[in-house]
Amino acid sequence: MSLESSTELIRGNMGEDSGLGATVKFDLGDDGIIFLDGKAVPNSVSNDDADAECTITMSMEDFESMLAGDLDPTTAFMMGKLKVDGDMSIAMKLSSVMN
Repeated sequence: MSLESSTELIRGNMGEDSGLGATVKFDLGDDGIIFLDGKAVPNSVSNDDADAECTITMSMEDFESMLAGDLDPTTAFMMGKLKVDGDMSIAMKLSSVMN
C-alpha cells in the first residue's frame, strides 16, 4: 500500500461528514503526511503538512497494519508504535474513519 492508496482509503471512509469535528495529522515519517480535516464541510483528506489538533506519529508499515485491521490502535499505542501529540480524545474518535 502506498501513501496515495492509504489517503484514498481514509478519504472514502470519512465521506462528507465523518462526525470527527476536528483536525488530525498522521505523520508517517519519510513516507509522508495524511491530514484529515473533519471540521471542513465536506470533510477533506490531503497530504498537506498543516497544523492539527491531534498528531499521530507512526511508521507507514504500522499504519497499513492498522488500516487492514491487523494492528489494534490501543495495542500500538501501548507498544510505543503509535504516538499521540495533542488532544487524546480526538485520537479516540478515529476508529470511525479507520475501519
